[in-house]
Amino acid sequence: MLKQLKKFTFVTAIAALTACGFHFQNGQLIPQELQTLTLESSDQYSDMAMAMRKQLQLNNINLVEASPDVPVLRLNKTSTDDEVVSVFKQGREAEKMLMLEVSASVKMPNRAAYPISAKVNRTFFDNSRAALAKSSEKEIIWNDMREQAARQLISKMVALQHQIKNDKQ
Repeated sequence: MLKQLKKFTFVTAIAALTACGFHFQNGQLIPQELQTLTLESSDQYSDMAMAMRKQLQLNNINLVEASPDVPVLRLNKTSTDDEVVSVFKQGREAEKMLMLEVSASVKMPNRAAYPISAKVNRTFFDNSRAALAKSSEKEIIWNDMREQAARQLISKMVALQHQIKNDKQ
C-alpha cells in the first residue's frame, strides 16, 4: 500500500508540474545591465557568432542594434586547433584532441571593458577507413564545442556582475 501511495504521489507531482506549464527559467542569473546587448563580431554569420546568438536568445537576452547606452558583447577571436593524441600500430593517427578557444569582451556603456574567454577541448577517434562518416561526426563535435563555448561565455558574463557593481561604486 505504501509503495502504491509513493507511486501515486510521484505521478501526481509530475502531472501537476507539466500541466501547469512549469519550466526552468533561463537567464535569471544574468545581471540586469546585461539583459539587453549588442553582439558584435568580425563575421556576423560565422559559426561561433551564430552559436553565441542562439545561446543568448535561449537565455532571454535581448539582442539589439548598436546604441551608445547598450552594452556590447564583442567576439574578438576564435581559434581552433587539433593535436594527435595517439596513433595506430601502423603509424596512422588514431585519436585527436580538438581545441576551441574564444576570446570576447563585454563593453559597458560607461566605456569599461571586461575581457572574457572560453576554452573547450574534446577527443575525437579518427579512423581513416570511415572518412566520410568521421568528417560528419567531426563537424557535429565542432558545432557542439561552439555551443559549449557560448554557454561558458554566458556563465562568465554572470560572473561579471560583481565587477560591474564594484565599478559603479
